[in-house]
Amino acid sequence: MLHLVQALLVAVFPALVIAAALRDLTSYTIPNWLSLALAAAFVPAALALGLPLPALGQHLGVGALGLVAGMAMFALGWIGGGDAKLFAAGALWLGWPAVATYGVLTGMAGGGLALSLLALRSGYLRPYVVTGPAWFSRLAEPGENVPYGLAIAIGALAAFPASPFMAAFQGF
Repeated sequence: MLHLVQALLVAVFPALVIAAALRDLTSYTIPNWLSLALAAAFVPAALALGLPLPALGQHLGVGALGLVAGMAMFALGWIGGGDAKLFAAGALWLGWPAVATYGVLTGMAGGGLALSLLALRSGYLRPYVVTGPAWFSRLAEPGENVPYGLAIAIGALAAFPASPFMAAFQGF
């Protein structure tokens, strides 16, 4: 029974990260409750997996640094406020050293997303897109924002298996 509870708690991370990405993709918003739920679920999940207190402190520190980095990116106009909070919540869960992979992969996914949107918004593809669903047509709108939550989710999901959190889970 304990293993089931642990597995369910670990599954919260990918489920909420995917939900945030889909919400950002379709509405250009990431509700605060998603980032708050991620942050709140971290402590029970970490305790259920038996992460030692120094590791918990390290995760909290990495999450705080993720929040500072997210706030800086928001201040520079690179990402939205919801993206900054999602980035910090992801950093909290991933800890060190997986947060380095998270940052690099998020940046790479963001670059791929930007290139994809440039192609989608070009004169060649845009005419084919505008007849689709409203959220997809909005993606093809020149000058529209970038749903960076998608890139954050890709980076988070790719880095999650390398996190100390997953290493503790695999030990059971």
